Amino acid sequence: QVQLVESGGDLVQPGASLRLSCAASGRIFSINVMGWYRQAPGKQRELVADITSGGRSRYADAVKGRFTISRDNAKNTVYLQMNSLKPEDTAVYYCNLKLETLDYWGQGTQVTVSP
Repeated sequence: QVQLVESGGDLVQPGASLRLSCAASGRIFSINVMGWYRQAPGKQRELVADITSGGRSRYADAVKGRFTISRDNAKNTVYLQMNSLKPEDTAVYYCNLKLETLDYWGQGTQVTVSP
């Protein structure tokens, strides 16, 4: 069984920064992909960023240059550093783990960017 526990969401003003964390526990194999997705009301869930066990990352165009994904393999934890936040970033952010053919999700953490 695999569980993802995420934290760090908050209500902030435009231009602020937040750091999201997600710790995975359970039977996790070494080769995996961890990432962050977000979903705004009325919108489809979309990839924000993800990162492989080897440290290779990718980002949605909307967050490139502002967000940074990183991971600590020893702790099975993935982070998302979000800088220069915009109102358009408001969404529920979900941690994701792709392990072999399985897909695991965190409970979601709310990020609200409002003046």
